[in-house]
Amino acid sequence: MEMINTICTGPTPVRECAVRTGVDIGPQTGGVVQSVETCGAVDGPGLRYVIFTHGCPLRCQYCHNPETQGKTCGEITTAGEVMEDVLRYKPFLRRGGLTISGGEPLMQPEFIHAILRDAKSKGIHTALDTSGFLGARASDELLSEVDLVLLDIKSGLPEKYREVTGVPLAPTLQFAQRLDAMNKKMWIRFVLVPGLTDSDSNIDAVARFIATLGCVDRVEILPFHKLGEGKYEAMGKPYALSNTPTPSRAELAHAQDIFAQHGVSAIC
Repeated sequence: MEMINTICTGPTPVRECAVRTGVDIGPQTGGVVQSVETCGAVDGPGLRYVIFTHGCPLRCQYCHNPETQGKTCGEITTAGEVMEDVLRYKPFLRRGGLTISGGEPLMQPEFIHAILRDAKSKGIHTALDTSGFLGARASDELLSEVDLVLLDIKSGLPEKYREVTGVPLAPTLQFAQRLDAMNKKMWIRFVLVPGLTDSDSNIDAVARFIATLGCVDRVEILPFHKLGEGKYEAMGKPYALSNTPTPSRAELAHAQDIFAQHGVSAIC
């Protein structure tokens, strides 16, 4: 099967991962899927079919899907094959829908565009779960097929964002502003990691930015967890946050208070 979209993973610099233009987006558009969850309940409203694509340019210290990084692995498939399976679950998705996550889905923009287009044509609610770092790869046409963007803003201070993810913050903020200008509905997520992202100045910077956006339907403060630690061990990779605790209820409430100071209601 010819892969008509460029899939770039591993150490290849993002600037070299060119997206081919002028190709047809359809059922034969190929891509790599790491895994699927058929009854997800946390990646958008209602019960959802969640596709986790392979490939990510970020190296988040708390990543719980490290298997999506590095050299290509997972199932090489087509958008049509993916949708065949999604449609098997359509009766259960009436109040939910389809979410494409990762990794970073925008590593494979043509592949996810083809899936999103087909899903929308079948009356299925669509969500894109992204860091926003590769937002420039999402064409207006792709975004027109998305009902909801789940946008991870991992830190609000540029130097802290780079420490957490290994990449700059600006592309994510620019993508959020572009979505807002398009009147695209967003859920924004921020992970509270004790000793890493929990400083008042960092939380304040996230909250201040969100307060400038008009299309944010929901803000989530997610407590750090170590559910991915075993994956690092199995892959022979060091886990930088092995000694980091889960934030306390008081720490989460304190973060909520900082958001509230900017008129942003956040849930934990």
